Amino acid sequence: MLIKSIFTNSSGILLSRILGFIRDLLTASILGANIYSDIFFVAFKIPNLFRRIFAEGAFTQAFIPSYAKSKYKIRFSSVIFLQLIAFLILLSLIVTLFSSLITKAVAFGFDDKTIDLASPLVAINFYYLPLIFIVTFMAALLQYKNHFATTAFSTSLLNLSLIAALIISKNYDKYEITFYLSYGVLIGGILQIAVHLLAIKKYNLCKIFTFKRHEKKEENRFYKNFFAATMGSSTAHLSAFLDTWLASFLVTGSISYLYYANRVFQLPLALFAIATSVALFPMIARAIKNKDENKALQLMKKSSLILFSLLLIATLIGIILNDEIIWLLFERGAFSSIDTSNTALILTMYLIGLLPYGLAKIFSLWLYAKEEQFLAAKISVKSLGANIVFSLILIGPYEAAGLAFASTLSGFILFFLTLKAFGFKRLKTLYFM
Repeated sequence: MLIKSIFTNSSGILLSRILGFIRDLLTASILGANIYSDIFFVAFKIPNLFRRIFAEGAFTQAFIPSYAKSKYKIRFSSVIFLQLIAFLILLSLIVTLFSSLITKAVAFGFDDKTIDLASPLVAINFYYLPLIFIVTFMAALLQYKNHFATTAFSTSLLNLSLIAALIISKNYDKYEITFYLSYGVLIGGILQIAVHLLAIKKYNLCKIFTFKRHEKKEENRFYKNFFAATMGSSTAHLSAFLDTWLASFLVTGSISYLYYANRVFQLPLALFAIATSVALFPMIARAIKNKDENKALQLMKKSSLILFSLLLIATLIGIILNDEIIWLLFERGAFSSIDTSNTALILTMYLIGLLPYGLAKIFSLWLYAKEEQFLAAKISVKSLGANIVFSLILIGPYEAAGLAFASTLSGFILFFLTLKAFGFKRLKTLYFM
């Protein structure tokens, strides 16, 4: 079951990433690495940051253990859904009203003209967040039923939507193209909702939308874990967000170099680490709920050994062939050979941290399944604090490459602290006894 689930997730992620690279290839060719690509990536990064922290990371990590223990699952899930979707819609409206201020806060180094260009895009893209939360909510329920295929493959719909937007608008003004891309983001979210609704109906889970009242105790337990998990799952995403904010002070194109390099870095991380953790987490949560820690530990051991081998191979290949990879994927049209060299260097800095970031995901599942979200949150805050310090130290002499390496260093700290929380004694017993 575990291997099958990992394979399903990996296949879906691989298809999505292939389409994502086609999307990035077209984006690099049509927009290049300049002010227009920078403002779109900033606008798209904001909802993506919230999506990865709140929707995909924190929500799933808090929801599945709480849902597993809930006596009244339909009532519990329906109320949580209604409360959070209402909050996200309200938040999106606030962002629309104050889009200039939000943009200024996110890209503080942008001048007033660039802020004016980016603000409408920020407002449009932010509505992707409530759309993708609906998807994530339904995906969590399907994961609990050991159904992963719909969620794994539906992520391709966003990339298909953006590819269509680029093809349709390729001969238009570059600023106009960014609007087509922004509306393509929303269409992609709507398509993902549609396919999840079909799966929800198939698995007879439509009753989650009945919105019945339930015990306040269950709700309070979820939100306690959710807010802690929000911090605990935020390190890598806030690091990338920090990179964007600081890179706005560097030469034009720096944000795009970081984006393209991070996209390549995210492929093995998603294909192996995220696919494994998504498949593993419901199994560990159920095993711990049933007080079968030995089964949970054996699942972690098997998964971590497989993951270590895959990530090590990916790291070596990526570092050795960094220039060739960036050249093959992006160097055409408006993306020059200088852009390739700059992006390849940053890719290497990110890849050094692939193993610690990937393995930390597996061992953090133990904490989330045991509902120790506050401990995971403390670890995340310490790692993020280190990332801020390293970024400020390294941005001066090494610019964008220094920001990427600062993120990598914080990944090693995250991994060490996660292993410490898991227990070095337990770790030694797991692998060597």
